Amino acid sequence: MPTTTTQGVTVSVTTNYLPDYSSPGQEHFVFAYKIEIRNNSEFTVKLLRRHWHIHDANGVVREVEGEGVVGRQPVLEPGEAHQYVSGCNLKSGVGKMRGTYLMERLANGQEFTVVIPEFTLMVPYRLN
Repeated sequence: MPTTTTQGVTVSVTTNYLPDYSSPGQEHFVFAYKIEIRNNSEFTVKLLRRHWHIHDANGVVREVEGEGVVGRQPVLEPGEAHQYVSGCNLKSGVGKMRGTYLMERLANGQEFTVVIPEFTLMVPYRLN
């Protein structure tokens, strides 16, 4: 499970291929990813924005940026965690994602960037 910690905020990622939503013959591969954001700092923090880089093995790179995650801007007290599930589709069965969250320390309004670790999206049968 890819994990990184930036300024006391730990981000961990797990992924799953979703064959029921995919159509390999149509070059449509769907993946779900579960993110856990854990606040190990001494400050209350709020997730403001996300910025993703999505790399498909066919050479296409997409960027996705926006407010919050899945419609929320979670606030995390010290020791708290927030989990969410989202998805990504690829034209090939292999790709990777990486990104950042823009966070704010609520006590003083200071903004900082948290790294989302790079993770692989791969159809299981491609491993053999």
